[in-house]
Amino acid sequence: MPFVRTVLGDIDPAELGVTYAHEHLVIAGSRTVEHYPDFRLDDVDKAIEELASAQALGLRSVVDAMPADTGRDVELLAEVSRRSGVHLVAPTGVHHQRYYPERHWSERLSIEEVTGLLVADITDGIDALDYGSPIVKRTPYQAGVIKVAGSTDGPSARDARFFEAATAAQQQTGCPILTHCENGTGALEQAALFATLGARLDHVALSHVDRIVDRGHQRELFASGVSVEYDQGFRWKDAPNGTLQLLEWAAEDGHLDQVVLGLDAARQGYWAAYGGAPGMAFLLGDFAASMRDRGLGDAEQHQLFVTNPARLYAFADA
Repeated sequence: MPFVRTVLGDIDPAELGVTYAHEHLVIAGSRTVEHYPDFRLDDVDKAIEELASAQALGLRSVVDAMPADTGRDVELLAEVSRRSGVHLVAPTGVHHQRYYPERHWSERLSIEEVTGLLVADITDGIDALDYGSPIVKRTPYQAGVIKVAGSTDGPSARDARFFEAATAAQQQTGCPILTHCENGTGALEQAALFATLGARLDHVALSHVDRIVDRGHQRELFASGVSVEYDQGFRWKDAPNGTLQLLEWAAEDGHLDQVVLGLDAARQGYWAAYGGAPGMAFLLGDFAASMRDRGLGDAEQHQLFVTNPARLYAFADA
């Protein structure tokens, strides 16, 4: 039977409900916050407060996207989920080199060894020490998504190792894959690499690709068989909203079934709970209203927020 693996256990995909497909609810002490102090998101009370405004508008589930040893803390994620009542999907995976120290294990282990670490997070439980210690302490909380990052204009030789490990882990477990596209670029190259490696493309989503407002480019992405994750909706400032334009085109072209939505709000400055903006309610509030003004009403929004994530984030047959 299909299932989604949340931090508190497996659920029927139909239980996900309204889902934010790429977020960061916890980023704890790590090289990440040393370089980017505004990324520190390790206050459970603040996370619950931030979620509450979106929950009031119907939010039911969130996919967290901070992979191994970059500030991931699965015990904090579990506490947020338990106390808020929101289903949280916890990640495994490997991020950009800039988030790790020199000679990090991700650079020194074989592809097979990295694959083993990803699989163990998915099947046995995420390490309480986040793969940042020579001792591994498995928790009861399993990963439900594999996160990997691509460089500008496509996966670098370093990135390709982790795309291979992610695909191997997916083949062993059925776990869905979520990627980072640097400044929205390199998505077609990512999709081609996954196809060559034999990934289940219907359980792969490429993030941030709405930075490239090009209808032909998006059509090529849809034709590849992957899903896309749009999360730039609040970032256009005074420019025309490219995310809304891409959603209109996707609907007109019959590809809305391959789109999921998030905010990727990985900064205190984006959270209302810290006095920032736009706040997590933006997507189901102002942005949903703007979608409705563009003709993307209840049926289209149900597909984007409910139907598509339930399919994408379900485990494939391994």
